[in-house]
Amino acid sequence: MSVNRTPKRRSGKITALSAVVLAAVLVALAAIEVKYLGSDHDELQAALTGAATPPPVESVEPALPDETPEATPSPSPTPTPLPEFEPHAVEGTEPSKYISATAVQVDGETVESYKAEKQISFGLGEDYSALEGVITFRGDNFRSGAAYGAVDMTEFKFDTLWTRSIGSLTAYDGYTWTGSGWTGQALIAKWDKSTRAIMNMYDWAREQDELVEVVHATMDGHVYFTELETGKATRDSLYLGFTFKGAGSLDPRGYPILYVGAGYYGASQSPRALAVSLIDGSVLFSLGDSETFANRQWHMFDSAPLVCAETDQLIWPGENGIIYIVDLNTDYDEAAGTLAVDPVVTKWKYSTYRNTNTGGQYWLGMEDSAVIYSHYLIVADNGGHLMCLDLNTLELVWVQDVLDDTNCTPVLELENGHPYVYISTSFHSGWRSWTTATIPVFKIDAETGEIVWQVDYTCHTEPDLSGGVQGTIAVGKNDLSDLIFVPVSRTPNAYDGVLAAISKSTGEVVWEQHSQTYSWCSPVCIYDSNGKGYVLHATSGVGNANGGYLMLMDGLTGEILYEAALGATTEASPVVYNDMIVIGTRGQTVYGLKLK
Repeated sequence: MSVNRTPKRRSGKITALSAVVLAAVLVALAAIEVKYLGSDHDELQAALTGAATPPPVESVEPALPDETPEATPSPSPTPTPLPEFEPHAVEGTEPSKYISATAVQVDGETVESYKAEKQISFGLGEDYSALEGVITFRGDNFRSGAAYGAVDMTEFKFDTLWTRSIGSLTAYDGYTWTGSGWTGQALIAKWDKSTRAIMNMYDWAREQDELVEVVHATMDGHVYFTELETGKATRDSLYLGFTFKGAGSLDPRGYPILYVGAGYYGASQSPRALAVSLIDGSVLFSLGDSETFANRQWHMFDSAPLVCAETDQLIWPGENGIIYIVDLNTDYDEAAGTLAVDPVVTKWKYSTYRNTNTGGQYWLGMEDSAVIYSHYLIVADNGGHLMCLDLNTLELVWVQDVLDDTNCTPVLELENGHPYVYISTSFHSGWRSWTTATIPVFKIDAETGEIVWQVDYTCHTEPDLSGGVQGTIAVGKNDLSDLIFVPVSRTPNAYDGVLAAISKSTGEVVWEQHSQTYSWCSPVCIYDSNGKGYVLHATSGVGNANGGYLMLMDGLTGEILYEAALGATTEASPVVYNDMIVIGTRGQTVYGLKLK
């Protein structure tokens, strides 16, 4: 494995080396006899202690001439240690019960055992990104939600501020994809002006003091770049030639990199995962196409990957049954406007008894996005397994049976310091049944994989248009802190849907909102400045002349406060930045909506 080169621009966190140097300086200063008055010495010590974590530049304002001198900053508090997280199997969640084999390949060579040279570690979801915005599917490494900021509404409605037309793509097998599909969530980022200065943006976009950009990969093979407030294109769209169903991810360090994966065959190329420079639109590297190490030859990447900032590594599950860990070896110099990577790839794959015993049904591969906490990755597969993998040893810790082809992404939450996962599954036609089947909604102990509670729905299905839970569960906070919001499709009838609010603590269904068409979209919780919570929920509109509806609901009661027709089938999930909503449809329109 090649040596990791330290990036030339960091996220603002102290490195281990700088911490050692700082400690040495403090020791040396302590040894010097201080000949100043006590108050001056205290100020010197306080300034030195606080220097390790300076406030953001934008928060510091120059003092006016007649102002009193600024007070000496207090030392930064010691970060609260994360709760202990030591996953382990218990009876019923032993990996050997479900998983028949695993294998690891490092830089092209298969190895018998694995121990990471760099120790991966992820903290709380709220600490994941240095960028303001929603920079991956459901925001962060906990998949906490697709909203940033707060909004204080007086009219409790939303208006269309702008629309954008998108196209279609015909893959080389002849299948045509239109607009924005499942999961379809756009990304939103407020870029530093210094970063925009080196991007291939239009002059007006680079020169604005502040700019929030929508980065939207769609099924017509393009990535579109739009100013959030006006809908104006901030730069030329980027044609990559693949059907993009998943959201992709921006680099959480603020580096101008987009990671996005093909959800189907391209117009002329085999599907793959891509890392794209947002300086000039060039492809930095790709992986997964024609993957010979895979146990399943289906090299699609709907998953939104995560980046460990401290180790400069990309973690990306694939539908081919491989989890990729990429040592990026990033070399980014913002001042010079240069960006390069030198990827070294580690791959983990698995086989299951269920896949083998059913003649290839209950597929291998991960279509959802992973949760990562500490050095443990939690992800569901297309064969009905929820798996916990130690990323530093590439050994499975526990596995839970979630019954069916699972497409919704797990969501992790700490409750009284203990981590739990909320997840459900879909109903794949012909595997468990051709007509109806039970769809469970699970609360799972993230340390052991044990089921805490489950709530069951009876769902219908159709081939390639599954019932069950396709959208990802929204976990409530603030005044919604005891609720999760689950979109269940094709229940109680074949084209109906339910949004269920379920108590985290008991599993009791608190309220249900029924809709005339089912939903594959992920609901989004939004809050006002007092913590009052609302839910945005979109329905598919399949079979409805008005298409899907986007609804604004009271989160505590389920009351619909406002709804509007989107004019076409809607599979994509909305994303929210303060008072702005962005959502795309299969009808080839993207909406910029303003909450009022």
